[in-house]
Amino acid sequence: MATNHTTQIEINRSRDSEIESIIDRVHAALVEKGYNPISQLVGYIMSGDPTYITGHKGARSLITKVERDEILEVVFKRYLEGKPIK
Repeated sequence: MATNHTTQIEINRSRDSEIESIIDRVHAALVEKGYNPISQLVGYIMSGDPTYITGHKGARSLITKVERDEILEVVFKRYLEGKPIK
């Protein structure tokens, strides 16, 4: 059955800076431990498996405080607005 309806999603913008901080801290921890942060973060986003993220500096605990869709919203927002993704 074909439909012309597009589902809309509401984004909670009030947490953007908190989520950005978490992404930055997790990124730094992954780099410190010698991991490829992009590969590890993509693995986590795609699978939901927190073992893709190191426990170093509490990174695994931090990343699980944020829903994966919220992480994607912030990353896409930063990218599409032309802000550098660290």
